[in-house]
Amino acid sequence: MFIGYARVSTLDQNPQFQVEELRKAGCEKIFTEKCSGAKADRPKLQEALEYARSGDTLVVWKLSRLARSLTQVMATVRQLEERGINLRALTQRIDTTTPEGRLFFHINAAFDQFQREIIIENTRAGLKSAREHGRIGGRPKIMTKERQKQIRAMIKDNAAYPFISDVIRAAGIGRKTFYRYFSADEVHRLRTSLQH
Repeated sequence: MFIGYARVSTLDQNPQFQVEELRKAGCEKIFTEKCSGAKADRPKLQEALEYARSGDTLVVWKLSRLARSLTQVMATVRQLEERGINLRALTQRIDTTTPEGRLFFHINAAFDQFQREIIIENTRAGLKSAREHGRIGGRPKIMTKERQKQIRAMIKDNAAYPFISDVIRAAGIGRKTFYRYFSADEVHRLRTSLQH
């Protein structure tokens, strides 16, 4: 029997695509989970493993759906092997029912882990370099001192910008951003400053 396991990382992702692919692969029973692969506690995966019997095949869309680390993947596969349960990963064409499939699984799992470690290493190196050059990660600040000065001048210009929404639109920023930098009191003060 083919047993499917689908997982998406966050609550706003939809596992429907994975479920459809698992159905096409012939899965009669599918367990769906919404949680991070890094979490050790994955109740639906546990249910799938408990449901499976010797000779069954656990099918996942991709190896990374099973877990986010090589250690986790290997521990799960070891558990499956001990119980005589096979593993298939559809996108990577892994099928542990054959010796070639088992070898391919080990190569793929190692490569996936290597890729993740390279990404983490590069991110850390980039952040370290940025810090050394006086920058921190994240998006560049849009409201510089110069930009704030320009917007203050626009607020004061009642003729060109009769409404605050005109200022916000012309400045190309969101309403929340505008009021984060310019309180209602300051806006009132700037608007009335030229009338005295």
